Amino acid sequence: MDTKPGTSAAADPPTRSLSGRMADTGPGRFLAEVASITRFVFRFLREALRPPFEIEEILKQAHAVGYKSLPLIGITGFIFGLVLTIQSRPTLARLGAESWLPAMVSISIIREIGPVISALIFAGKVGSGIGAELASMSVTEQIDAMKVSRINPFRYLVVTRVIATTLMLPLLVIFTDAISLLGALVGVNIDGHISVSLFVTQVFESLEFGDLVPALVKTVFFGFAIGLISCYNGYSCRGGTIGVGKAANAAVVWSSLSIFVIDVIAVQLTNLLQG
Repeated sequence: MDTKPGTSAAADPPTRSLSGRMADTGPGRFLAEVASITRFVFRFLREALRPPFEIEEILKQAHAVGYKSLPLIGITGFIFGLVLTIQSRPTLARLGAESWLPAMVSISIIREIGPVISALIFAGKVGSGIGAELASMSVTEQIDAMKVSRINPFRYLVVTRVIATTLMLPLLVIFTDAISLLGALVGVNIDGHISVSLFVTQVFESLEFGDLVPALVKTVFFGFAIGLISCYNGYSCRGGTIGVGKAANAAVVWSSLSIFVIDVIAVQLTNLLQG
């Protein structure tokens, strides 16, 4: 819907995006923001568990955030696998451990590089898109129009996108790991020669169950955090076109920060459980 004539940017209420509200100093403001996010999370859980479920929209969003992210994430994964292998070879050669190169690279990719890099790329591409899209709908009063039409905008816009990001990011990480290992194979064969069968054998011999499962489980939380933070900033946006830009920026910044926080917690829990 178009904005009302006679209004101006100065007359719009201030943006309610995460970055804008966190910019205000004072512990009271911070606690209010935490309470707002907490209510948003509980509302998501309540709406997500209550039928009817928007299956068609979930599949549509899964295609948008998953399938359309494959080229960018695939190219990034291949380059990282290739560069990591090329950079690691001289050090291992000086130590006389060049034969360990496939094992070292595969463990690094599966445990850390694949999940984190994929999540960061995902946050930059998908998080900013979700934040900007929902923020645009909010400032143009499309969300209010959905409420008037007896459509639950939270369930249709937020729940479907969060579920899509939560489901698709682990699949994208598996794809990234495979492409990164392909890049590592190319890197190994630049200054040497190793057959595909031998490379695959060394990779699987070096990996353990404790390497695969924790890395995959934490990507579920990565996807959930990216979707939730992006939807929160977009859905609660105010402030016209300026607010849309702030919401998209906040979605990327806070999603990226949450990835690192979750990763640290996941590493510590994995070490405790394996110890």
